[in-house]
Amino acid sequence: MFDIGFLELLICGVIALLVLGPERLPTAARAAGRWVGGARRMVSQFTSELDRQLKADELRKELREAGDVGLDDVKKTVRGALDEAKQYEHMIMSDKPTRKPATDKQAVAKQSDTAEDSGANNSADSDATSKPSDKPS
Repeated sequence: MFDIGFLELLICGVIALLVLGPERLPTAARAAGRWVGGARRMVSQFTSELDRQLKADELRKELREAGDVGLDDVKKTVRGALDEAKQYEHMIMSDKPTRKPATDKQAVAKQSDTAEDSGANNSADSDATSKPSDKPS
């Protein structure tokens, strides 16, 4: 930035010591350091914000270019999948209104209950005709 060497800084320090004196020189050096530090922070924030904006613009441009090409392909793929699904729609849809679908465990439990009930009814009928009941009447 500035091409200031050690010798130039030493000369500035000696002149400041002569002008300000030894009592006010430390306070002036602190104030100058704060001012220079604030200026450096402001410049670094400005450059980082500028870099972020440039990267964001590049990303937007790339997304626009990629988005235009890919969007048509995605639409075609989705339409094709929907058309294929409509071909098999008759297999899923039925004329009867159905109740809430049961989970696999519920369906298995209902089937086993039905089998037990029908088996119990058949054996109860045959037991009633052949043997007397063990239960007291």
